[in-house]
Amino acid sequence: MNDLSLWGLFLSAFVSATLFPGGSEVVRAARGHGHRYSAGLLLAVATLGNTLGGMSTWLLGWLLAKRYPLDRPRQAGQQRAVAHLKKWGSPLLLLSWLPVVGDPLCFAAGWLRLNGWIAALFIGAGKAARYAVILFLV
Repeated sequence: MNDLSLWGLFLSAFVSATLFPGGSEVVRAARGHGHRYSAGLLLAVATLGNTLGGMSTWLLGWLLAKRYPLDRPRQAGQQRAVAHLKKWGSPLLLLSWLPVVGDPLCFAAGWLRLNGWIAALFIGAGKAARYAVILFLV
């Protein structure tokens, strides 16, 4: 396994956290079996990529909030995410790793202009916990 595999892991984790489909867990688990890299390094690379991917969705929501008012989410998933984030705030972003739900949560957090640093902290914590569980199970 060469250093390109770490970039592959990072890219897979990044893309899977955006609005594009992806499955970085498989790549992460496969890298864990090689034992060339420490579990901590693999956890850090996957978490960083996945967190930055989630923050790119947050940024998209933040940018689109200028064009579309905050009180008029267009899709049902966005409406639910906005309602939950208004109620629970940034800690709800701990669930950003969930399939189907995670992307709208990140988008809605940006759209609601939740603090980016705090959003990144909660997104990263949730995604790190998921990868840690995968690491433990592999």
